[in-house]
Amino acid sequence: MLDNIIIGQYVPRDSIIHRLDPRSKFLCVLIFMVFIFTTRDAVALTVGATITTLAVILANVPWRFFLKGLRFIFILILITGTLQLLLNRTGTVLVDAGFITIYTGGVIEGALIAFRLLMLIVTATLLTLTTPPIDLTDGLERLLSPAKRLNVPTHELALMMSIALRFIPTLLGETSKIIHAQMARGAAFVHGSIWQRLKAVTPILIPLFVQSFQRAEDLATAMEARGYEGGDHRTKYRELTWQTKDTIALAIYVGFALITIMGGLLW
Repeated sequence: MLDNIIIGQYVPRDSIIHRLDPRSKFLCVLIFMVFIFTTRDAVALTVGATITTLAVILANVPWRFFLKGLRFIFILILITGTLQLLLNRTGTVLVDAGFITIYTGGVIEGALIAFRLLMLIVTATLLTLTTPPIDLTDGLERLLSPAKRLNVPTHELALMMSIALRFIPTLLGETSKIIHAQMARGAAFVHGSIWQRLKAVTPILIPLFVQSFQRAEDLATAMEARGYEGGDHRTKYRELTWQTKDTIALAIYVGFALITIMGGLLW
């Protein structure tokens, strides 16, 4: 299961999606997520899924990375869809088996929630797979730069996000090693009662926390030894440059959202 988590991983490719400015990617993803969770129009959702599929194809990232992420979230999609199917009692009755009654509203809502979660995971996965962590940090810092006028430490917030993203694969790897070591000693994480499996988790959490604090201390020591100083005194090895292709990408998503909103008002 841990191998299916791909958050924080980056797949280097020479594609148009990889070459986009991280700020434009952030804005496109934000617009798309707001659109996905606010519209219910089937045509608009289909067009949105088509745009997402086209972006995945242009990214030239193997589909197996997206499938791994979907396997991790499949249980959540299944649970939420099933709950809507069983608890939503709007529309006409499709199935009436006595103890289970399924309505058309439940089918529609279940499919809609599953579709929204699917698009959410694919879009977020595409962002992380096509953008190096340091570029994600720089892009977020530049987007939050107006908040500096309110004395918000935007650089420190972006740095924390960068460190968190960078250490997610590391912590997952450490967790996997600890789990395999405990299983070699006879720990049962799959079999046994729920209480037995919960007790088996304790030997994982303690060494994981210890190693996490040790890594954090080592990182802080290394940054201090190199004379790290945050804030406005920092310079960039590579400055972000907003180009024409970023404007085009953002215009596509903004135009798509505006057309959908206007279409909903007119129709």
